[in-house]
Amino acid sequence: MFLNKIKDFCIKKIVNKRLSNVKHINSDSSIKKVGIVFDETYFYEKEKLMEQLIKNGIYSENTKFLVFRDRVKKNETFDYKVFTYKNINWNATFDNQDVNDFINEDFDLLISYYDIEKTPLLVVTNRSKAKFKVGFSSIDNRLNHFMIDTNAENYVVFINELFKYLKILNKL
Repeated sequence: MFLNKIKDFCIKKIVNKRLSNVKHINSDSSIKKVGIVFDETYFYEKEKLMEQLIKNGIYSENTKFLVFRDRVKKNETFDYKVFTYKNINWNATFDNQDVNDFINEDFDLLISYYDIEKTPLLVVTNRSKAKFKVGFSSIDNRLNHFMIDTNAENYVVFINELFKYLKILNKL
């Protein structure tokens, strides 16, 4: 337990150093491919979130989920990609190939759907190659290009605000 706290502290230090050197890239391209990273500890409505995206014109085959869980039972299986604290090492890199593939994918939009800072989630968002990143305002503002001021339980409000501003920014 104590070692995990030290590991978390070291990784946060690495992330903060990377965030101080962030260069935001302006992208004028429209949104077709969407990546969503979220914390399943506090939000379980993956299907309902997907329904809201489909209602707003995002196709399910162009959407990929990466789910963070605090713990995964030994024989538990999922129909989506899952990662935990155990998948991140002391250098703020992942030993899980699914996570590395997600990070290296060129998404047009990355939705960081978590409103409580957890180190592995911050690392995924920071290292993602997405062109446009959206998240909650309660998370470090250097991490995302656009932030929405609501909480994770209000997924309908989040999606409505997101698409309202994406239309204003000519991203759709």
